Amino acid sequence: MSAPASWTVGDIAVHRVDEVPLPPDTGPWLLPDATPDVVTGQDWLRPHFADAEGVLHLDSHSFAFVTGGLRVVVDTGIGNGKQRANPAWHDLDSDYLERLTAAGFPPESVDLVILTHLHADHVGWNTRRIDGAWVPTFPDARYVTSRIERDFWAGYAMDEARRQMFRDSVIPVERAGLLHLVDVSAEGTEVAPGLRLIPTPGHTPGHIAVEVSSRGRTALITGDCVHHPVQLAHPGIGACVDIDPARSEATRRALLGSLVGTDTLLLGTHFAPPTAGRVVTHADAYRLSPAAA
Repeated sequence: MSAPASWTVGDIAVHRVDEVPLPPDTGPWLLPDATPDVVTGQDWLRPHFADAEGVLHLDSHSFAFVTGGLRVVVDTGIGNGKQRANPAWHDLDSDYLERLTAAGFPPESVDLVILTHLHADHVGWNTRRIDGAWVPTFPDARYVTSRIERDFWAGYAMDEARRQMFRDSVIPVERAGLLHLVDVSAEGTEVAPGLRLIPTPGHTPGHIAVEVSSRGRTALITGDCVHHPVQLAHPGIGACVDIDPARSEATRRALLGSLVGTDTLLLGTHFAPPTAGRVVTHADAYRLSPAAA
């Protein structure tokens, strides 16, 4: 097993913990306006973020780091053995926990799990099956998400697939008393030293990005406010599963505008390797200038 990619942010090493690459048909489904013509029109996306035919490369992974003495995991992927409507996510069998442990974060050591939002591919490893029951994977951690996010889903008319996801990956954490809801202010809310939750609504109403800071250096973990670097070149491209597409686009434009030309490292939750980079101007929008791990 190869060593996980990591980036240095001041005194903090942020590790990418891989779960699985997503299949080629993910892009056309998720970002339908990112057509082959649009994608191939951006040479800088090749070869890392797309292929020569305009097929997008997307991944599922977590980020893990230590800040203020706390061992933190951001988003928990798809999970193993979950019953899912998406065939690529159904009954997965990956070595994610081995990878997480190899990165230095065995599940029992994790203090804080940040959930950018409550979608199936971000909460799956919240739990694992033991003796036929779904139990928290990180038994000594606080699982943190936005109060707006949890309240929204509590009042949402879910289909059976989403109810199943809540039954196996969210409710067991709540019943264990481990889910902590945070009121995230417009300016962002610090939940640990050097760790701030930033409101980035639209994909879901309570979606948050995660800002990591140390010694004057900053990184921002996107969650799903940006799914793929093609959205830097075309911020108007949204995801088919955005709850509020107009708000999602406005959030993305504001976020990218705040990052362009800065030293902030953008870490994409679904970006294929090299995964991280800085936002720079390109034509009438932006591109990602990759940062080596």
